Amino acid sequence: MGHIVLLLFSFFTEAVILWQYASSLFTSSYSSKIRLALLSALYTILFLLSLLEQTGLNVVSFFVFNTVFLYMLFKLKLLLALFHSAILTAIMGISEIAVLGITSRFFPHFLLETDAELVFYTVFSKIFFFAVIYLLIHLFKGKKSNQEQYDHSELLLMLIPVSSIFIIFTFAAIGETSAFAPPIDFMVTICAVFLLMVNLLVFGINQYNQKKSQEYTDMQLLLQKESDSVEYYEMMLSQNEHQSILIHDIKKHLQSIKLLNEKNDSDKINAYIQQLMESSDLKETVKICDHEMLNAILCRYQRQCSDKHIIFHTDIRSGAVQSIYPHDLTSLFCNLLDNAVESSDNIPDSFIELTVQRKEHSSFIVIIVINSCRYTPVYDQDGLPVSHKPETGRHGFGMKSIQKVVKQYHGNLQMYYEHDSATFHTIITLKP
Repeated sequence: MGHIVLLLFSFFTEAVILWQYASSLFTSSYSSKIRLALLSALYTILFLLSLLEQTGLNVVSFFVFNTVFLYMLFKLKLLLALFHSAILTAIMGISEIAVLGITSRFFPHFLLETDAELVFYTVFSKIFFFAVIYLLIHLFKGKKSNQEQYDHSELLLMLIPVSSIFIIFTFAAIGETSAFAPPIDFMVTICAVFLLMVNLLVFGINQYNQKKSQEYTDMQLLLQKESDSVEYYEMMLSQNEHQSILIHDIKKHLQSIKLLNEKNDSDKINAYIQQLMESSDLKETVKICDHEMLNAILCRYQRQCSDKHIIFHTDIRSGAVQSIYPHDLTSLFCNLLDNAVESSDNIPDSFIELTVQRKEHSSFIVIIVINSCRYTPVYDQDGLPVSHKPETGRHGFGMKSIQKVVKQYHGNLQMYYEHDSATFHTIITLKP
C-alpha cells in the first residue's frame, strides 16, 4: 500500500512539473479544464503501467505521453514536441540516477529498503528534477525587457529548491549516523514531503504573480491607447469646427473675387478661382451621421479607405449611439474599423460595410461590420481572431478593447468567416 501511495505522489509531482514547464514556455489554444483533463488521463495511464514494474516501458510511456500532451494541447510542431519531451525524460532519469549516486557515495548504508528511505529518495530526486526544470524554463524563456523586474526575485526563489536539497541531504546524513526513533522518522518523512510541496507551491505562486503582472501591464497599455484615441478625436472635432469657419470665410472671399473678375472678363483668373472653390482642401467635412464624435471617426476611416481603394459604405441610423459614452464609442469603432481596414487591405474590389441601428421598441444597439477578408482567420485560445500587425507586443489589444466595451454594456459579440463570399462578419449587440 505504501508503495502505491509513493507512486501516486511521484506521478502527481511529475505531472505538476510538466504542467508548469508547458504553461511557462508555450501558449495553449485550449482551456485549463481541457488541459487538466488530458493531463490527468495520461498520467493515470502512466501510473497503471508503472504497476507492471517494467522500467523500459515506464520510460518510453513517459516520453510518449509527454509528447502527446505538448503536441495536442499546445500546437507545437511534432519535432519540437519530441524535443521538449526528450528533455523532460532525460532530466527526470538523470535526476533519479544523480540522487541515487549521491546517496550511495555519501551514505553507503542508504539501501532503499525501508519506506522512509524510499520516501527520502523520491522527494530528493523530485526536488532535484524540479530545480533543474526551473532553471531550464528561464533559460528557454530568456530575458525580456518587460520582465527585468523579476530577475532578482527569481534568483532568490532559486534558493528554495537549493535549500531543500541541502535539508534533505542533512536529514539523510543524520539518519546515516544515528537511526531515527519510530515517531521521529515518520515526522522527518512528512517534513520531506512538505518540502517538495512548498517548492511546487512557491513556483506556482511566482508564475501566477508574473501572469497577473503582465495582464496589468497589458491593461495599462490598452487604457493608454484608448485615452490617446479619445484625445485625438476630441482634437479633431475642435479642428473641424475651426476649419469649417475658415472655409466658410474663404468661400465668401472667393465669391466676391469671382464677381469682380467677371467684370474684367478674365478667363484665366475665373478658371483658377473656380478650381480653388472645387478643391478638396476647401470642402467642408462630410456629414456621415448626426453624432459628431462618430462622424469624425468615420470621416477619418473613409479617407483611409479611399487611399487604399477600399469601398466604404455606412448606414448609421439617427440617434443610434447617443447612449454610448464618448471614450467607449471611440474605442469600439476605432478598433472595429482598424481590424476591418487591416483585413481588407491589398484585396481587389475590397469593401467595408458598417451598419448601426437601434432595435424598435427596445434599447438594444446592433452594430454590424462586414468586410473583405482574403484568408480564413486564425483564432486564439479565447476564440478571437489573431492580428497580423507587424508591431510586436500589441497583438490582441484591439480585440480586448472591443470585448471590454461589449461586456461593459452587457452585450454580445459574434464573429464568423463566410468562405463563399470571402467576408468576415462582426455582429455586436449592446444594451446601454
